[in-house]
Formats: sequence, C-alpha cells, structure tokens
Amino acid sequence: MDKGTVIILNGTSSSGKTSIVKALQEVLDEPYLDAGIDKFLFMLPKRYLNEPLWHQVFDYLYADPINRTGLSIKAGPVGHRVIAGMHHSIAALARAGNNVVADHVLLERQWLKDCVEVLRGFRVWYVGVRCPLEVVEQRERERRDRTCGQARAQFDLVHAHGLYDLEVDTSISSPMDCALQIKRRMEDGPSPQAFHLLVEKLANDSVGQV
Repeated sequence: MDKGTVIILNGTSSSGKTSIVKALQEVLDEPYLDAGIDKFLFMLPKRYLNEPLWHQVFDYLYADPINRTGLSIKAGPVGHRVIAGMHHSIAALARAGNNVVADHVLLERQWLKDCVEVLRGFRVWYVGVRCPLEVVEQRERERRDRTCGQARAQFDLVHAHGLYDLEVDTSISSPMDCALQIKRRMEDGPSPQAFHLLVEKLANDSVGQV
C-alpha cells in the first residue's frame, strides 16, 4: 500500500491556518484528512480545557500577572503527550494510505524534532503560515475565543527554524488563495525537501541556529 501525503501548516494562533485547511480540502483533488492540533486538544476531557487543569496542557506565565502582560507559554506534561500522539496518529493515517493535512503550532523545539523524526520516510509538505504580529493580535481580539497575548508569545518561536517548502502570508492572501498557492507548489514545484533537511539539522541539535 502506498503511503499518503502529509501537509503540515505551521504558524501562530490566529494566523489563519484552520481556514487554509478547509480550503485545501476543497481544492485538492484527492481527499485529505484534517488532523490538526485543535482536533487532538479537544479530545481531552473538558475539565482539562480550563483552569485549574489547563496548566497541565499549557502553562501560561505572565511577566506582570496583575495586568496579564508579558505572556510566555510552555507545554505541560499532558500537552507534550497530546502532541506526541498527534504526530504518531498522522504517521499512522498516512501509513495506511490516507492523505493528511494538519495545522500545527510548533511552539517547542522538541515538538519539531519529534514531528520530523516520526514522519521520516513520508512525503511531507511543510508550509509556513505567516502573518504580521499586529494583524494576528487584531484577529485574536476579535475572535474572543483565544487568550490575548497568545499569538505574541508564540510569534518568535514557531518559525525560529526558518525552513519551509513554501510560505504563505494570510495578511495579503485569502485562505483560498493560500490553498491554491500550496496546490500549485505541490503540482508544479520540486519535491518537498524541508523535512529532509531538518532531519540532519535537528540530529546535530542545531535547530536554534537554522
């Protein structure tokens, strides 16, 4: 059985990844299963999606707790297990011949390393979803279903490795336009190389210098 193709969309919260996933499912000729990060987080019992247990998934730390500014985010033990399971689930789906598209927030270096290692040997298109900070912060305020400061806390971390097969900018392109850019790259461009290159770089523990 042939392995399926995997598309990983990496970007901050509110950068537009989920909308691109939906658009890709519309425009790609073959079916792609949506196996994004929120799908896995919402498998958790509801009590883990709020405090006092949310910190076991993600721990939110404020430099100024009174005014709730200067947010930094670290994954908790439950969060690490969920993300590891997400990567292995994507691999299992693709190994069974399914195509998979997943929006991700690769917040921690170990997550990227794990994702690259687990998906080694698969055809993986690695797409950076970019958007200026002021735009994602405005979207974050308008959505009202995200912790304010979350996008800023993620902004300098998720793209730190700086290596993609393709990057899209949701501040200048609609989700459908981004999906069509990705489709054209998959159909007309060279084979994906980003994950292959990251295997070697991460094996040398040089991701912070990529």
